Amino acid sequence: MSDKKFAESKVDTVRLQKLSRAFIESAAFFSCIDLGLFTAISEGNNTVDTFAQAANISTLNAERLMTMAASSDLITWIDGHYENAQDVQRFLVKGEKRYAGPWMTFTRPGWQNWGKLTEKLQNPDSPTVIGSYETMTVDHARDYHEATSSIGFGAGRRFIKHVDLSKRRKLMDIGGGSGAYSIVAATTHPELRATVFDLPPVVEVTREFIAKHGVDDRVDTLGGDFTLDALPDHCDVAVMASNLPQYNREIISQVISKAFAALEPGGEMHLIGEMLDDDHRGPLDAAIWGLLEVMSNSTGLAHSRGDCVSYFEQAGFEDIQVHEFVPGILARVSGQKPA
Repeated sequence: MSDKKFAESKVDTVRLQKLSRAFIESAAFFSCIDLGLFTAISEGNNTVDTFAQAANISTLNAERLMTMAASSDLITWIDGHYENAQDVQRFLVKGEKRYAGPWMTFTRPGWQNWGKLTEKLQNPDSPTVIGSYETMTVDHARDYHEATSSIGFGAGRRFIKHVDLSKRRKLMDIGGGSGAYSIVAATTHPELRATVFDLPPVVEVTREFIAKHGVDDRVDTLGGDFTLDALPDHCDVAVMASNLPQYNREIISQVISKAFAALEPGGEMHLIGEMLDDDHRGPLDAAIWGLLEVMSNSTGLAHSRGDCVSYFEQAGFEDIQVHEFVPGILARVSGQKPA
């Protein structure tokens, strides 16, 4: 048999079946978080019987769920008990500093909607710039940013490690949400001031985060729509993070140009987000967040790294660079305004 015929004979449906059942793995993952499986294991309730008792479920269902978790490489059977995988232990044990359960279940409210994706793709209604975000309430903003803040502050700490802000004096945080980047920046560099610019309901929640972290003397807020309204002035550094797929190419290009105009000469800008590789074959996260915008009927979509570089070029930035931020998930594009 030729190599070609052998290769053709090996084609099967395994990969396609895995895709068709991916929602089952997600459902099991959510139940592990809901029932506190990873926390229980960390606390020593690490067998079927002890977890069943801790979670108040039957031993049969405990065994079923733990078997699924082990098959998904979330937990491992070692010497007569289960142990958490390293990433699970770090991020999914309640009470730990880096607990990210709310972020992992962030997209869960859209569970039912995803079953109607075909119908939503066929929706004849024209999308709006930010879709359902336009009607965001303070309560919705609070739920949203309480879920995303754990990841946001981690990203803010990473940003400060990657970017030297020691000589900068004022930061504009465009669509800053919880204010994580500004709060971490001001905490790290006490001489730095920052303004978080976001929708009016959002900045009410931002102020709660700012007060909680004790930086309200250095970080303030400005309510508005950065796609329409003027950006903060007298800033020498701008950050726009984790809202890239919510907007279309024209809007992002306009915002980058507005930031360029608002920055002081010699200022710098950083655009951080889920960006496609230039061959548009991934990363998957960028594609997912672009497709998610179908649910809110916005004009948003996934942008490529090349797209983002072109926005900076069109605005007039120099020394434009693309940096890995969180490999496989987030990239950072930076540029300098001529002095």
